[in-house]
Amino acid sequence: MKTTAKPKTSNHNSQSNFRYDPERARPKIHQRAAEIQAFGTIAKLPIALGEKVCQASVERLNQILADTMTLRDLYKKHHWQVSGRTFYQLHLLFDKHFDEQVELIDQIAERIQALGGLSYAMAADVAENTNIPRPPKGREDVPVQISRLLMAHEIILQGARASARKAAGLGDDGTNDLLVSGVIRTNEMQVWFLAEHLV
Repeated sequence: MKTTAKPKTSNHNSQSNFRYDPERARPKIHQRAAEIQAFGTIAKLPIALGEKVCQASVERLNQILADTMTLRDLYKKHHWQVSGRTFYQLHLLFDKHFDEQVELIDQIAERIQALGGLSYAMAADVAENTNIPRPPKGREDVPVQISRLLMAHEIILQGARASARKAAGLGDDGTNDLLVSGVIRTNEMQVWFLAEHLV
């Protein structure tokens, strides 16, 4: 019995309706649109916390975030500019503390987002809102650098302790845990390592 072969189907027919459009492959640059969430507002998430609680925690966390970002940059400034007999040790210590502050910054910013808020992100916003005084652009002696860092740590610790108590009182356990286990403990440890250099 003789069988007839089926005609071969071509993919060409299935693509014949497709029209090449060079504009689809080009990046659409210079796009503009309205913000999808204004800074200072809450996009409520189902995390079993009221909007007012989230708002209060976001405001406090943003202050701690601005101060922590400033401290991070202060560490990098001193890492580059440190000099003298303890250069090597402090150069490495300042960078270690810098890295630990970077981790805290990410944790704080992500907690703000988890609460439905928006975190500070740009240097200009941080500079406008930090409580930490701006240092001079030039190089300072090591004891002055360390004293400046210790003062910045204390500003953050004061804010973190007050914010942790407030979060606990409002039932915001996640924020309280971040502040106590992360911000307070990290800053206290760094203060100890710094202060011993001034003995």
